[in-house]
Amino acid sequence: MIPVFNEETVIADVLAHVLRTFPNVVCVDDGSRDGSAARILGTGAHLLRHPINLGQGAALQTGLSYALARPGAEYFVTFDADGQHQVEDVEAMIAVLRTKEADVTLGSRFLESAHEVPLLKKLVLKTIATLSGSSRRLGLTDTHNGLRAFNRAVAEKVDISQAGMAHASELVDFLARSSFRVREVPVTIKYTEYSMSKGQSLLNGVNIMFDLALRRRG
Repeated sequence: MIPVFNEETVIADVLAHVLRTFPNVVCVDDGSRDGSAARILGTGAHLLRHPINLGQGAALQTGLSYALARPGAEYFVTFDADGQHQVEDVEAMIAVLRTKEADVTLGSRFLESAHEVPLLKKLVLKTIATLSGSSRRLGLTDTHNGLRAFNRAVAEKVDISQAGMAHASELVDFLARSSFRVREVPVTIKYTEYSMSKGQSLLNGVNIMFDLALRRRG
């Protein structure tokens, strides 16, 4: 499941890479104002469209609901559209799920290759992890990695209500409250000038935690 917002320049290449290994790909075009949808249509991936931009969390929930309705679907993966994620890492994460030793695998860029993470990005991610009690409870090193894999039992229980980027913390909170077995798997993030330009700022990371705190109080 790949949420897409204004990724016209890279999405066709990302999908060509993914579809060579995983033929069942669902892209949710989240109100893009460029030619993203047209690029997706030419790849063979399933295309869903939001008429307006609702946010990454909303796009993932739309994609998950669609994927759950597909016959025979057993494992569900969230994958970013900007070219940062690697198919080989997805294969490793699903392999862990197939052993039945975990129900959820979460990608972590800090288990093996933390030296490749830009300093400011590392600061953002470490700040979010430190502020998150749920992340500490699960022993996570990388709270906001967009690469995740679930078995069907987990996918059927996921209900993302945070439409924007706070969905990542919402998912961690959900897992911390559940009895599902969670395991981090080392992944490599390919940082490019393009992907870094679309990344989160430190302020945005703190805002995510603030939004979630208000939601819990409410």
